[in-house]
Amino acid sequence: MQDFIDKYPALKAIGNTPLVELDIPNEIADIGEASIYAKFEHLNPGGSIKDRPVLRMLAEAIIDGILTPGKTILDATSGNAGIAYAMIGAILGYPVELVMPENASEERKKRLIAHGANLVFTDAQKGYDEALYEVKRRFQKNPDKYFYCDQYSNLNNPLAHYETTAVELLDQAPFITHFVAGVGTGGTISGIGRRLKETNPDIEIICIDFEEWPGVEGLKPLSDGHIIPETFDKSVVDQMLTIDTLKAYKVSSAMAEKGMFAGQSSGAYLLGAIEIARSLKSGNIVTIFNDIGERYFSTSMWG
Repeated sequence: MQDFIDKYPALKAIGNTPLVELDIPNEIADIGEASIYAKFEHLNPGGSIKDRPVLRMLAEAIIDGILTPGKTILDATSGNAGIAYAMIGAILGYPVELVMPENASEERKKRLIAHGANLVFTDAQKGYDEALYEVKRRFQKNPDKYFYCDQYSNLNNPLAHYETTAVELLDQAPFITHFVAGVGTGGTISGIGRRLKETNPDIEIICIDFEEWPGVEGLKPLSDGHIIPETFDKSVVDQMLTIDTLKAYKVSSAMAEKGMFAGQSSGAYLLGAIEIARSLKSGNIVTIFNDIGERYFSTSMWG
């Protein structure tokens, strides 16, 4: 894997993100003696944590001879993975086609177009699962044209986090007591959670969930009737925690006023971490800032 990355110097910018202790304002919550840390994954060159799994999935496909010259990279995305596909595909010299709900933020769409990706939009009212159905229909109609990466079942997705993100976290925060994340594909919480549990079974893994509407861009509701990604290993999760999406927006706004400008799912994760800290008043709680707040100016997030 490293030999492959060495051939493309721009790919070396992915990963090795900082872990930062957050100053939680008292007006947000009284967390007592607890400490909350965020790994700043929005500092990856594609602007999100998705650079890691997409790099591994594409690199391994090329190494294994599955993704060959002339094929088009195909997948469904809510935006961040799509940007990683488009950016890394451009670096590697592969065309990229992405299926996404039409209500994805304009900022994401513009970044995708800037990298030369071909975009296919699905009806937002049918939910994100419609994009998953559509991408499979396209692949089945023309399997020779595409390399269907399928981030929702590709085990190189959680492996990327098991082998990189989690290793960095344990080096930066060996004192971690709780880890809070959610499920887009489930790769982050599954890969990180598995390595954390292998290192210290006492570390608590908390998975956030939320009401279906208005939802959180980049995350999937896990209620009955929704597709549950194969890359989500629920066995690593100790606790499910339902959060209020509108409160998550407010948390993001409050943190922006502190100089930290993270996106929707980051605010949702941080709200989950705050709820754990508020209930315990102790511990070292770690979460992820998945992407950057600038991707949401065209949404209702910033008012």
